[in-house]
Amino acid sequence: MRRSECIRTAVNSFKHLTMMSIFIQPVGFNCHGIINGLLQAFIFSLLKIKSRVIKPGTSLSLFIEKGMRTMKKADQIFFLSITVLLLSASPAIAQKVGSTSMQYLSVIPGARAASMGNAYVAIAHGVDGLFWNPAGVALTEGQEFSTAYINWIFDTRQYALGYAVSLGIVGSVGLQLHYIDYGSFEEAILPRGDASDYYPQQEYPYLTGRIFKPYSYIAGLTYAKELTDRFSTGISIKYSHESLYDKAQVYVDSANGSVNTYGDVILFDIGVHYNTGFHTIQIGAAVQNFGSDVRYAVDNYAVPMLFRVGLAADLIGPNSLLLEDQSSRLGVAFDIFQSSDYNQQQHIGVEYEYAESIAFRAGYKLNYDNEGLTLGGGIKQKLGSLKFSIDYSYGAMGTNVGAFGNVHRISLGVGIL
Repeated sequence: MRRSECIRTAVNSFKHLTMMSIFIQPVGFNCHGIINGLLQAFIFSLLKIKSRVIKPGTSLSLFIEKGMRTMKKADQIFFLSITVLLLSASPAIAQKVGSTSMQYLSVIPGARAASMGNAYVAIAHGVDGLFWNPAGVALTEGQEFSTAYINWIFDTRQYALGYAVSLGIVGSVGLQLHYIDYGSFEEAILPRGDASDYYPQQEYPYLTGRIFKPYSYIAGLTYAKELTDRFSTGISIKYSHESLYDKAQVYVDSANGSVNTYGDVILFDIGVHYNTGFHTIQIGAAVQNFGSDVRYAVDNYAVPMLFRVGLAADLIGPNSLLLEDQSSRLGVAFDIFQSSDYNQQQHIGVEYEYAESIAFRAGYKLNYDNEGLTLGGGIKQKLGSLKFSIDYSYGAMGTNVGAFGNVHRISLGVGIL
């Protein structure tokens, strides 16, 4: 079979697989509709499908066709094939709708991303890709370090450390470590069984005076590679551990005797990143926390599996979509986000950067109960082969904050070129 016929066969197969993946989904999972709208122009232009949605001769059609001509055929097949795999993971997310454990897996560090409303899957390059899209690690320049602090709700504090290094043609690797501190709690005992019915006051728990400190941590390893000059993919393996008590086991009055007070699990992230080559348009997608359930005591609980797909581009700046400017840049990003324990959500973010040294950011999260507006900024500088950055973000938790409190993040970054 000739090369052109092989490519035509692959593209035709992708058309059928994509339509099945997008439109045949479990009831209650509406991600396919918006994902289809988000990727429609991109996919249809790649496959040169003429439909009533994009009419030939219109400015939108000519815009897409121009972008189509800048893409290599191999890049198209790579991206479309991996996109099918990511979309095929969406039924697994839909099948686990409900409450999940290890909620800290949904709280991802990084002040820059948070200040842009978490619209970050397409622009998470270098060490940031460890936390948002492992494919972005393939774009690491030299070595990059990152540390982050999150002052989360109910006085919960999260610390994160990331390191990524480029190994040349071999690819890039990265390491991530997280520690979550839930603070201190006073132990309480609630009597159970027939004996507790003898005294009415025993219907209420009583304090023992002992203090315990629950905690969680994550350790992960990432490998990513640029398969072409525009397409990259990556995969992460993570070990997550949560300790709910200062003793690994406790005795309970049941047939099980002693039960564990901790849970641990092995999880995987997989992601893709595509630079279209048309101005600054980038596309990213990632599935995070793919793995088995975690077991506490005598029951199994699902972990929050996350799916992200997004677009990003510069409206102002070098090679931008609207206005060429060598001294400043205005970028926008939009993500579709689906968690296994919540309805579909959307993230919008903007970033203005002047002289590649100071940045102002804002974002908004749609379809959230409490979270909404996000703000932040950052400063970065280069000193020879070293580059430094510091970022801050503020996240509003709504008008009725109460015990939740607003969320503050600080990130520090160091790069060695």
